[in-house]
Amino acid sequence: MAVSLINRRTRIKICGLTSVEDALLAVNSGADAIGLVFYEPSPRHVSIDQAWSIAESIPAFVTKTALFVNPDVEYVKEVLRTVKIDLLQFHGDEGPEFCEQFGLTYIKAVRMRDDIDLAALEKSYSRSAGLLLDAYKKGVPGGTGEQFDWESIPSNIAPRIILAGGLNPGNVRQAIQQVAPWALDVSGGVEASKGVKSAEKIQKFMQQVMSTVQ
Repeated sequence: MAVSLINRRTRIKICGLTSVEDALLAVNSGADAIGLVFYEPSPRHVSIDQAWSIAESIPAFVTKTALFVNPDVEYVKEVLRTVKIDLLQFHGDEGPEFCEQFGLTYIKAVRMRDDIDLAALEKSYSRSAGLLLDAYKKGVPGGTGEQFDWESIPSNIAPRIILAGGLNPGNVRQAIQQVAPWALDVSGGVEASKGVKSAEKIQKFMQQVMSTVQ
């Protein structure tokens, strides 16, 4: 069901950053958070050294997020020892106990299959800062660039939702109006090529987000 325009700005995370230049582009365009991918099969993967350089460039009040997919505990700890991370994001089969053991705020990604029980997952991950909803594609843990059916999101949990999956400057306004999520997570929809962001697309995306604020 469509909702009216809301009187707050939806928070924005730009994920899959691989360079200091792109990170500063995201921040200077108004992003509230940036995402660093610590998953080697991803074309947006960063090494710990790359991540350190990017994180050091980020000014105050911008959330630095580390994304993992079924990681080894020691690898997560190594990242946290080296890189100034504010938020963890888990995209694999990690249970609540795994996510909570690092003593840092986290969000849990959910790939939206037809049999997903969001109410049950929201209860299981009640200590998370929210659930990130992404499109399901077999064998791909995230970053598919595909959109799922937003009508499948119960309105009562929308304030706990970070919406992802196929977002771009052309559909972001509709996403905010229809779902009213707390935040949006975009990666491929603002890229010039995989792992390289487009200044024009980021600016258009942020303009569309701002246009929903009364």
